[in-house]
Amino acid sequence: MHTEFRRATVPQEIPSLIAFDHRVFPKGDWFSKADWETYISYWMMVGKIKVGCCAFQHHVDFQEDIRADGVNPALHGSLYISSTGILPRFQRMGFGALLKCWQITYARRRRFTRIVTNTRKHNVGMIRLNRKFGFQVVRVSPNYYTDPADATVVMELRL
Repeated sequence: MHTEFRRATVPQEIPSLIAFDHRVFPKGDWFSKADWETYISYWMMVGKIKVGCCAFQHHVDFQEDIRADGVNPALHGSLYISSTGILPRFQRMGFGALLKCWQITYARRRRFTRIVTNTRKHNVGMIRLNRKFGFQVVRVSPNYYTDPADATVVMELRL
């Protein structure tokens, strides 16, 4: 089947992005409408099926867990991957690796020098996938996630 990556049209597709988010992630990890409005989001399409989705912020670092205002600070050359998700019925079929490879290509083509992302400490599949592509753990911050409680693992890839 033909696979393509299509930019989500905001604000028209925000309801679809929210619905996708709810199907992939635990309740405490869902993004709000306002969050989706700040991200550059792409659908991973296999044929006509939205199999995956990812969201970015350009020139941003992930530091929410150490800044009181909750705003990620600017960092020129850094691409923050705020979300990477594959629908549960398509997981463990190689789509996550394909999406991660596309994300790295996206960053390189736009001349970013670094990619940063974070995930739940218990999401060993995503941590393993990121490591497979050369990401290194920057830090582990306890009590970042709620419902259920979990630490966040912040990872980066230098390009």
